[in-house]
Amino acid sequence: MTTPSGGIPWRLLRGSASAVAGASWLAVLILVAAVLPVFVTEAANHQDLALRFEEPFGTGHGIAYVLGADSLGRPMLLQLIVGARTSLVVAGLTVAISALAGFAIGVLSGYAGGWLDTVLMRLADILHTVPSLLLALAVLYVLEPSITNLVLVLAITRMPVYLRTARAQTLELRERVFVESSRSLGATNARIMTRDIAPLVAPTIRTLAMLEVANVILAAASLSFLGIGLQRPDVDWGMMVADGRSYLASAWWVTVLPGLAVLATALSASILSNWLRAVEDPTQRGAFLSRSRRPAGAKA
Repeated sequence: MTTPSGGIPWRLLRGSASAVAGASWLAVLILVAAVLPVFVTEAANHQDLALRFEEPFGTGHGIAYVLGADSLGRPMLLQLIVGARTSLVVAGLTVAISALAGFAIGVLSGYAGGWLDTVLMRLADILHTVPSLLLALAVLYVLEPSITNLVLVLAITRMPVYLRTARAQTLELRERVFVESSRSLGATNARIMTRDIAPLVAPTIRTLAMLEVANVILAAASLSFLGIGLQRPDVDWGMMVADGRSYLASAWWVTVLPGLAVLATALSASILSNWLRAVEDPTQRGAFLSRSRRPAGAKA
């Protein structure tokens, strides 16, 4: 079985136990975040001061409180589920917008060259020089914190990563013989960029985007932790960590559980991105293929 776009045999996934674990975590998380918040959002925000700081791993108050409760008696399990939806939506939209925009601008900049390339690269240098978290803090301090503003700010600050990568590859590809052949046959610049160059740059951007998911999740969590990100009733894992930091000594689970969720998701995305990079490298793909064909229980 292969992917429609990259032609990666997904049976190669069996050759890496860490990649299997990372993909499994992300798949379950996406399924949970897509389905369950519709049914549990109201219950997740229900406050019951009688259950304030209810300890985890008990079932006396129902499955919703199996991971304990926070400072206002809200069930941690349901809060984590609702927070997963927000964190994944922010990360997914941010990566999609920044990757697509950076990809398109990078290919255009690298192929066109001249003054357009100079202007675009100087703008990218400006964004790259200012720390992305500091720029996001400044902008969100002025604007009203919301999911839309958070996504736009993070997308703009992460765009230079894709722009530089796409431009660098385009600069090399535009000098290839097949591009000259297309040009001699009368192909327009737009067709060369979209049909000849873009498909060869896309796999690198896809792998980079997977790696950036981890960075965006951590960045969004950091902004919420600092109080500049999302505000209630919207909730994400970073906000949950921030809410519980004052009670870490007496109610560790309020901070540790969402912190572990951020860690597991960022680590899984990073592992899966490294696996994608490895299987697309001809020098490493053979090792994955040989491991995936090895019978179960066979020794290395």
